[in-house]
Amino acid sequence: MAFAGNDLVNFIGVPIGAYQAWEAWSGSGVDATTYGMAALGEKLPSNKWLLVIAGVVMVVTLWFSSKAQAVVKTSVDLARQDSGAERFQSNALSRILVRYSLNAAEAIQHVLPDSATNYIASRFEKLPEPAVLPKHADKPSFDYVRASVNLMVASILISIATSFKLPLSTTYVTFMVAMGTSLADRAWGTESAVYRIAGVLNVIGGWFFTAFSAFTAAAIFAAVIYYGGFYAILGLVVVAIVLLVRSFVNHKNSQQVEKETEELKKAESNTIQGIIDESSENVAAVFKRSKRIYKNTLDGLISQDLNILKSSKKEANKLSSEIDGLRNNIFYLIRNLDEQHLGASKFYIEVLGNLQDISQSLDYISKSATTHIDNNHKSLKFTQIKDLKEIILRSHEVFAVSQTIFTKKDFGKLAEIITLKQELLGLIDQKIDKQVKRTKDTENSPKNTTLYFGLLLETRDLMNAAMNVVERYYTEYDAKRFED
Repeated sequence: MAFAGNDLVNFIGVPIGAYQAWEAWSGSGVDATTYGMAALGEKLPSNKWLLVIAGVVMVVTLWFSSKAQAVVKTSVDLARQDSGAERFQSNALSRILVRYSLNAAEAIQHVLPDSATNYIASRFEKLPEPAVLPKHADKPSFDYVRASVNLMVASILISIATSFKLPLSTTYVTFMVAMGTSLADRAWGTESAVYRIAGVLNVIGGWFFTAFSAFTAAAIFAAVIYYGGFYAILGLVVVAIVLLVRSFVNHKNSQQVEKETEELKKAESNTIQGIIDESSENVAAVFKRSKRIYKNTLDGLISQDLNILKSSKKEANKLSSEIDGLRNNIFYLIRNLDEQHLGASKFYIEVLGNLQDISQSLDYISKSATTHIDNNHKSLKFTQIKDLKEIILRSHEVFAVSQTIFTKKDFGKLAEIITLKQELLGLIDQKIDKQVKRTKDTENSPKNTTLYFGLLLETRDLMNAAMNVVERYYTEYDAKRFED
């Protein structure tokens, strides 16, 4: 509601002010260029129907707008009680604040008696979570007590400030209340504090940057309108429409990419067969995304399209961060496993290690190709392009077959992938030998040669990492379980 109120003021204040200015002028009979706006300095009655319409528009927007939901999600993620993937990276200031806060806490703890320390710690013991949610469902970010405190404290502060007619950002108040209750509730532990504080600093810094940017832009636009008159207004309206359409299209495209990208899911099963089933979905998703990243990167390199390369590099980074998130969840996976299935943790850890090797290879390939084109080095030779296209085709086949098998959990056909892998590795070795001969006889570009060898060697590592995953599943495959 605080976000809605803040956006409602921003949304309706300017157009209603403009409408009331027009109303005041239209009945005066004075020329518009000489009419003053002193009427707006007095108390004006609000048109309730305009406010109702604006409120309906804002409610509908907040309910259906993915942008509005993303803004709220940032605050909720920073305030949540449980650990998980953090949206912000730590920075020097957040690390300094956490370090000095921990030192201060240790100094206070030395002064307090043990009985007081134990009592305080007892107030933060978590109750067991009721197992009422299905797997992979969104869990509440905090409990009813903290939700109530957030609601009441934010509402009281907003009400008091409003009654005194103080300038107030309800968004800021709500955000800082949520951050304050998170800190007081020990939701920011040593595992997450540097990331949460960095997030708060980024959000607040972004608000101040927006304020100064808006202030500067308003001054520039006012000067343009003052000197340019009607034509300047017309031009600015066109620019505003273009920017709004562009922003909408870019956001829609990014949302579409996120929908098409299969997010990796944390394993939550407590048996070996359950781990195999759940992790196979992640493996299928990694193979699908690896196939796309690898092909797009080399296609972008061949066509020297920097936009494709940067997009592939970004996708490779995202895949790497998601795999890191799965590795961070290993502790909770092991805690959840039954005693007789603890061997599943070793299997899962080894699979995640292989997936991380895949992401690292993709990261290296995308970075080296992007850097080569970004630095305007020589393009690949025709023979190199021909060889790369052959490798792209064969690797695409390996990833596609692997993805299908892991999607269908038809692990009895994993031997087919191992055969395809051996053929591809043999092909890569042939291409390396050919490039060695070309380097000796005709090649004259050190950067080109370095890039090409790097791509071939990293592709071999990529295929070996992918096949290590396949072989792990082939070893653990329980034919009887899947036949039943």
